[in-house]
Amino acid sequence: MDDSGKGLEVRQSDATRRATLYVVATPIGNLGDISLRARATLESVDRVAAEDTRNTARLLEQLGLRKPLMAHHAHNEQASAQGILQCLERGESIALVSDAGTPAVSDPGAVVVRVVAQAGYPVVPVPGASSVLTALAASGLVDGAFTFRGFLPAKGKERLNLLAHWVSLPEPQILFEAPHRVLQLVDELAQQGLNDRAVCAGREMTKQFETFYRGLGADVFEQVRSDPNAERGEWVWVISGAPPEPETADGVNVGLDDWLKPLLAELPLKSAVAVAVKATGLPKNAVYERALQLKGP
Repeated sequence: MDDSGKGLEVRQSDATRRATLYVVATPIGNLGDISLRARATLESVDRVAAEDTRNTARLLEQLGLRKPLMAHHAHNEQASAQGILQCLERGESIALVSDAGTPAVSDPGAVVVRVVAQAGYPVVPVPGASSVLTALAASGLVDGAFTFRGFLPAKGKERLNLLAHWVSLPEPQILFEAPHRVLQLVDELAQQGLNDRAVCAGREMTKQFETFYRGLGADVFEQVRSDPNAERGEWVWVISGAPPEPETADGVNVGLDDWLKPLLAELPLKSAVAVAVKATGLPKNAVYERALQLKGP
C-alpha cells in the first residue's frame, strides 16, 4: 500500500454517483473525527440508512444537514436490505451508517452490503473512525497480527468456552464488552489466569472522559473494579497473546500431555497420536514417542 501521500484528494464527485451504496464511518464519540469525505457523502446522497434514526438525526443536525432517514438495524436487516435495494433501483444513492464507527464491524451492515453487491450495484466504503483501531493504537500491545472478536455471547457455557479459547492463542485478541457486563468479564479474565498477562482496557474513547488502563492483568482488573464509572460506556479490551508453552528437554511441548492423557484413555495409540498431532501441530515422531512413554509397557 502506498502511504506516500501522493495523489491525496477529497473527491466530492464520488458522493454524487447514482444508484450507489456508500458505507460511511461516523465518529465513535468526538464529532471532530468526521472526515471531509464522509460529510460530503452524507450531504450528497438521497437518503441515509441508519442503525438508530434518532442518533443519526442528531449527527446530521450537528453537521448542518437534513436527509430522509430509513431504519436499518439488527432486527430488520433482511427487510431493510430489500428496501435499500428498491431505492437503488429507482436510481437513488444511499449512505449506510451505524451509531458509531464503521457499519458491519460488530454492527449491522454486512447483510445489506452483500445483497446490494450481489444485485450488481456499486458499494463504496468511506472509511473513518474505528474503535478497534483506536484501542489497538493506544494499547502498545500489537505490532503485527491480531484477531478482532467483537462481543462475547451474553452468558452461558459458550461465553466461557470462547473466552478460554481466545486467550489461549498466540496473537493479541481484541474484544468488545457492554458496560453492564464489564465487571463480569473482569472476573472471567482473572479466572482464565490472565493476572500476569499484558492487557489494555479502553472506555469512552475519543470522548471527554476517555479512559485507558494498561499493565498486567491483575492491575488492570483492579483498576476497572475500582472505577466508579466502569458501567458507563462500552469497553474495548486488547489482550496480549498467550506466551509459548515451555519445552521439555527433548523439545516436546509440556501441553502435549494435556492432549495425550485423555486421548489415550479413550482411543487406541495410533488414533490418539493422530488427533494430538492435528491439534498441536507437533512432529508425529515426537508425539508418538511421548505417547509410548505415557502409555507404558
